[in-house]
Parts: sequence; structure tokens; C-alpha cells
Amino acid sequence: MTVLAGLTELLSDWSTDPVELAQAATDRSGSPDTGIPALLVRARDVAEVQAVARFASAHGVPLVTRGAGSGLAGGAVAGTGTIVLDLSRLDRIIEIRPVDQVAVVEAGVITADVDAAAAAHGLFYAPDPGSVAISTIGGNIATNAGGLRGAKYGVTRDAVLALDVVLADGRLVHLGAGTLKHVAGYDLLGLVVGSEGTLGIVVGATLRLLPRPAATGTVAAYFGSLEDAADAAVAVRSCGARPSVLEIVDGLTLAAIDELSGTDLRQRGEAFLLVQVDGLDVTAELAAVEQAVAGATHVESTLDAVTSERLLAARRLALPAIEARGRALIEDIAVPPARLTDAIRGVQDVAAATGTTIHVFAHAGDGNVHPVIVVDADPGAELPAAAVEAADRIFALALELGGTVTGEHGVGLLKQRWVARQVGPDVDDLQRAVKRLFDPAGVLNPGKAI
Repeated sequence: MTVLAGLTELLSDWSTDPVELAQAATDRSGSPDTGIPALLVRARDVAEVQAVARFASAHGVPLVTRGAGSGLAGGAVAGTGTIVLDLSRLDRIIEIRPVDQVAVVEAGVITADVDAAAAAHGLFYAPDPGSVAISTIGGNIATNAGGLRGAKYGVTRDAVLALDVVLADGRLVHLGAGTLKHVAGYDLLGLVVGSEGTLGIVVGATLRLLPRPAATGTVAAYFGSLEDAADAAVAVRSCGARPSVLEIVDGLTLAAIDELSGTDLRQRGEAFLLVQVDGLDVTAELAAVEQAVAGATHVESTLDAVTSERLLAARRLALPAIEARGRALIEDIAVPPARLTDAIRGVQDVAAATGTTIHVFAHAGDGNVHPVIVVDADPGAELPAAAVEAADRIFALALELGGTVTGEHGVGLLKQRWVARQVGPDVDDLQRAVKRLFDPAGVLNPGKAI
């Protein structure tokens, strides 16, 4: 603490309480314990963020930036001797510009709050991660978060127009522009989005908003097998409609949802396919979707907003329901959408070969599959060998199918060796050169992302 005394004199809110430090050292991934941080800083403004970054670089102290701690890949895990920089108090929505369809916010703003503020102007913020009610905009930017509406509206990167970023040496830079078109210089904005706090500390963002859809149509279809549901998802993508939501939930997860909420979803089929279309008039698109899922064992279709939310709730309950059954290792791969059925079949084969319990749900519209391995082990404890083998086989499957080992959760601590395998040695060298340029002292979230 002697070295850190020079920093704490500059700060308004910091802690060395062991309980608070232990809480700040983890995220939702359940990554193994890597020690206790030296200091927790709750930044009140950008100037404090700059002071922390300058100090960390000057003294070679590892610095891990934290939002809500909702990450699933260990990206916010902090080890011994680390400074944890909590940005959750940078939570102002600075302005909504309705004519420009833009929101200017600080990094600690909760994602759902941006959407709520936009709604007052007839607009919405499109990215919709499963953690939308608790995750921060800064965390979403760090991992390039996706979500349920990714099939039509893309991921976080597609909604970010500009960023305010504190560099490792404490400088504050503005990347991008508040315009829809911008090609002046290299795309450093795109480089920072998804970099997991390893290149700079995002403190503010200019976000693109869109007109709120006037109408939404929802189809909930149940199928006799998970593979049949995956085939139907491919058919929906080819039917002429452009769904905003296209989600699959397997029978094992439906049973978990029934246990959690008292429903009877599993009785309707072995897999659930949820489709939403939105716009000014969705009648024709809804009819096309209904035709594409004609092979379902049970179908419910609605234009009613309340009913749509009820049908959507089944998908949103998937992860909480699985977590209620035990420790969940939440994996995240993406494959070309045409290979979705192959990916799901492959995950089922992995479960059988390793003797593990694997739930599956997926953002079927963009080929993003979440195999969730449930294990009998305490959070932070060493994972069973069978679970580790299952995860490795799933990552290998993704690459075999021409996909990626992470679609939206990021790399964090958990997937580094697989990223190196995916991108190859030449690209890996380029990434490390970029890291050295942005962070010469190597203090920003070290050991993560690459």
C-alpha cells in the first residue's frame, strides 16, 4: 500500500477492504481465483480515471477496468496486486439528440436505461444482450456484446459512432465522430470496440439510435427435435422475412425453465424456436415465418405486444433457469448460419462423448450458439476434467465448421489459446504489436483477450 498511497491521495472513493476487494476480483464467468487485488477505485469522473491510468503505467501496476461484472469469459477478473477501476458511477446519459438519432452517454450507464431514455423520443437502442438489465454500456463495448436482436440490427460495434477513451498514459482521446459516415484516418474506433480493456479505458460513447418499430409480430414454434428447430431457423432466414429475433432453446433448457417458473413448455416439444419481425407493417413477414415453421408440433403467433413479451420471456429465462440447476460454464461459439444444424448436432455428440450435461440455446439468426455445461462444482473451484474436455471439443467444432470460438462474450482469461489457434501466428503477432503500441507498460488488463 506504500506505493499506492501516492494514488489514493488523488481519489475521492477507494477501498482496501478485503471483502470488497474479493467481490471486485470476480465476474459472472466463475473463473478460478487468481488472488486479491491491492486497491479498488470507484471513479467519480474522467479526471480520476486518467490519474489511475497514469499511475498504473508509471509504476507498472496491473489495472483492470470493471463495469457491472456481468462478463462471462473472465475479462474482468483481477489478480493479486491489481488496481480494479470501477466505472459504474460514470452513469450519466448526457444527451439524446432525436433528430440525429444519437445518444451520448458515460460508460457506466446501464444498457436498458439507454433504451428507456430513447423510447421517450420514439427511438430505441438496438443491441439487446441477455444482461441488458444489469450490464453497462462500457462493458458491452469492451466485449462487442450481441444479443437477441442481432439477427437484424447487428452487435454493439454497429451502434457505436464515437468513443472517449483514456489511454494507458492517461491521455483522453476521442475516436470516431458523431456522424453516420466517417472515414478520416484508421478505424481505431472499431479496434477499441471488443478489445476488452486491453487498449484503453472507454469512459464515454456516442451511440446510434433507431426509430422504434410501430409493429412487432412474434411466432413461438415447438419441434420434435433440436435439429428440426435448427432446420426451421435456416428456413426462416430464407423465407424472405428479416427477423429481428431468431432464437432456439433446447428441451433440456425448457425443462429447467419449467422448474424455475412453473410452466409446461417441455410438454410442447423437444425444442423451441422464437421468431420476431418488426417494422411499420409486419403482416406479410409474419405470414412468411408461419409458413417456414409449418412442420412444428405447436405454433403460437401474435401481433399483440403483451403476448409477444410473454413468449419472449421463455427465451430470457433460459440462462437463469440453467444456473438454478448448478454451476454453469456458459460457452459461446458462432458458425455460418447455414452450418447451425451441424453445430447443434456436434454439441450433442460432445455431450454424449464426454458424459457431460450440456444445455443449448442459440441466436440462430447469426449462428451464435451457447452450449452451457452444467457441473457439480463450486464457483471458482477447479472444473471437472470432463467439462474442460467438452469445452475444448466445442471450440474445435466451431473452427471445423468455419466459425469462431467466441461470438459475443469475448476472450477474457478463458479462451486465449483458442484465439491464437483461430487467427494463426502472423495475426497473433500483429495483435501483440498493437497492444504494445497502445499500452507500452503492459498494465491494461494484462493476460486477457490475446
